[in-house]
Amino acid sequence: MKYQIKQANELTDKEIEHILQLWDISVWNTMKPSYFRTFFKDSEFHLLLDSHSEILAVIRLNFDFMLEISGQQYGFAEAVGLVSGHRKKGYGALLVQYFKENVTQRNMETIGFCHADLRPFYEKCNIEILYDKAKAIKENEGSEWINSEDDDILIFNISQKEKEQLSILSTQNNAYLITKE
Repeated sequence: MKYQIKQANELTDKEIEHILQLWDISVWNTMKPSYFRTFFKDSEFHLLLDSHSEILAVIRLNFDFMLEISGQQYGFAEAVGLVSGHRKKGYGALLVQYFKENVTQRNMETIGFCHADLRPFYEKCNIEILYDKAKAIKENEGSEWINSEDDDILIFNISQKEKEQLSILSTQNNAYLITKE
């Protein structure tokens, strides 16, 4: 097995098709490779490959992610889209391990999110979890701010100061997802 990192423009058409198939998000299923490369231009893709360079697992690192907490803006790299092509083989867990080592070596402020039912997986991977803190993140939906659908914040690599900011999030102390126009 091989761990590899690629920018969106470095992915082959076949790799893009495979990633979209693994993600299985209906609105993206018909996305063309050229549009994929543009749509995910602010991302890099962490891949676990078999000996034939077939993708066993993928995680996307989104660099276009910012939270505003108490009037202060914090930029993070966001880990999203973790999926393995084969369940219960350990490929997802192995990729998470490589991924965490990589963002730690690069000293990249990196967080992710998960639903409560995925806690056991991330606990098994030794990823620090801020339980029930993602619900305090508000996302702009049209003209109103709504709570995030995720439950937890996953800590891959962040400073103590930022971890403290995230750990005090609550219904009275929200974070706001800032999107670029």
